[in-house]
Amino acid sequence: MLGTQFTKGSPNWLDLGSPDTEAAAAFYGAVFGWGFRSAGPDAGGYGFFQQDGATVAALGPLTEEGAHSAWTVYFQTPDADATQKAAGTAGGTVRVEAFDVMDAGRMACLTDPAGAEFAVWQPGTVKGLERTWSPNALFWVELHVPDPESTLGFYRSLFDWRWSRMDAPGLTYQVISTAEGDQEGASFGGAAEAREGMRPSWIPYFMVNDPDATSLTAQGNGGSVVLPAADIPDVGRIAWLADPFGAVFAVMKPMPRA
Repeated sequence: MLGTQFTKGSPNWLDLGSPDTEAAAAFYGAVFGWGFRSAGPDAGGYGFFQQDGATVAALGPLTEEGAHSAWTVYFQTPDADATQKAAGTAGGTVRVEAFDVMDAGRMACLTDPAGAEFAVWQPGTVKGLERTWSPNALFWVELHVPDPESTLGFYRSLFDWRWSRMDAPGLTYQVISTAEGDQEGASFGGAAEAREGMRPSWIPYFMVNDPDATSLTAQGNGGSVVLPAADIPDVGRIAWLADPFGAVFAVMKPMPRA
């Protein structure tokens, strides 16, 4: 499961690029009850979504040319430069070369061979998110690309990920785990074939108590419903939403764990 004891290849940071950070902060505040704290006058508008003082995600203005509003999932690496090099060798693209974020850590922005964007974070003083796997916090990430099996091979070359097939209605779903520990206990996400017309991407899932109510709140604050709330057998109830600027995310009420 996704926690905050991060290891190589686990999601350890999440941020949103938005054309209007003030409006985005208001939207997610209404939907999830998050507060927003600026990272300071030298941070270029970047700051942190917080829940009871714990960082659950981050927010900043769009900085890359041609960028669209989207959530970016970061994966832990012990060496951002080495991971960047490995990504290029394995057929990925380096969008932003590795650089230091003061003493917080070192990062690079990458794109996999299928076109899904992600980033890597080499921890310094900031190890990662301070809260996950709880209501209104990140608890799963999901890759949607045309050929999941092939694309997962790319990520294996970077992070040594493992994956196993899970039966799901109407699709082939792969459950992804980090290299360390029990495979089921180390799972943090999944991969599935992208729907027709869908941009290859990583989708963050946030745990909620009522996906239907969350969907209504999102719509009432300028967001939209991408996929209406539906029950997934043995998994939970899921809805896909988009914020007012088109950034897609998912919410889920998971089935009680045995």
